[in-house]
Amino acid sequence: MARMTMIEAIRSAMDVSMARDDTVVVFGEDVGYFGGVFRCTQGLQQKYGKTRCFDAPISESGIVGAAIGMAAYGLRPCVEVQFADYVYPAYDQIVSEAARLRYRSNGEFTCPIVVRMPTGGGIFGGQTHSQSPEALFTHVSGLKVVVPSNPYDAKGLLIASIEDPDPVIFLEPKRLYNGPFDGHHERPVTPWSKHPLGEVPDGHFVVPLGKASVRRKGSAMTILAYGTMVYVAEAATDETGIDAEIIDLRTLLPLDLETIVASVNKTGRCVIVHEATLTSGFGAELAALVQQHCFYHLEAPIARVTGWDTPYPHAQEWDYFPGPARLGQAMRETMEA
Repeated sequence: MARMTMIEAIRSAMDVSMARDDTVVVFGEDVGYFGGVFRCTQGLQQKYGKTRCFDAPISESGIVGAAIGMAAYGLRPCVEVQFADYVYPAYDQIVSEAARLRYRSNGEFTCPIVVRMPTGGGIFGGQTHSQSPEALFTHVSGLKVVVPSNPYDAKGLLIASIEDPDPVIFLEPKRLYNGPFDGHHERPVTPWSKHPLGEVPDGHFVVPLGKASVRRKGSAMTILAYGTMVYVAEAATDETGIDAEIIDLRTLLPLDLETIVASVNKTGRCVIVHEATLTSGFGAELAALVQQHCFYHLEAPIARVTGWDTPYPHAQEWDYFPGPARLGQAMRETMEA
């Protein structure tokens, strides 16, 4: 198998999908000639032409609105919003049109679109290039929400998303584009070429939506994580010596509740970590589900380690970012509770 960065894996997923299905089109701001701000679409316009990979005006509502119309007429648009922070002008199109189309047409129409967005911090992007808005989409019936943590999953999940008959929000943790990141910003970057999950098949394969992955087996507690936080969880586990089981959710909607419940019932303790703000973050939903389904197995209160309820700061990025020290403290407190 080839070694790929997450950028290359995402590009390969679109390439494979476009080659297999002429109805797949890719567009967004700068994705055509320029190849995208992170180069995820580089070379696709040259290979498939300007009618299947093209640049759009700087209008997120226009990009998503056009994609919805294309989908209703039988195409499968895979569109890019340049940063997740820019999605808000398109939010109405996503929640009021894309998410509702199957229901409001009684199944006569579907909306097979994918909205790709770089998400999260860790690159000194400040408050307008670092947000994690996943909870805004998990609240909306009719959407699927995907957050890959590695190149293998990114390719398989994106192909599955493009082939899905309903709208998918595909959030790409930008801090993981070129290598795994465990929260230790002072250390050299580890490239995907040296990580097992950097091995990605060249051709078509899918990672099913709605199926979590157990990244590390353990018996002392369960850590629920997704995206960049999977590697923070691994670092915190190594540094504390606590035998934690780490669940990479991969898909937030649909959620693999079965894997979560089985793990927490086994370990009796649960710590949830995500980069988004605490209040009304997706961790709150996870905590409620664990409490509902695992109450009689819990040996300690459920803990959440998250970003703070502030705009994402530029100068204090690493005070905001939920690193292994903060997660490790929560893990120790949970063990002692």
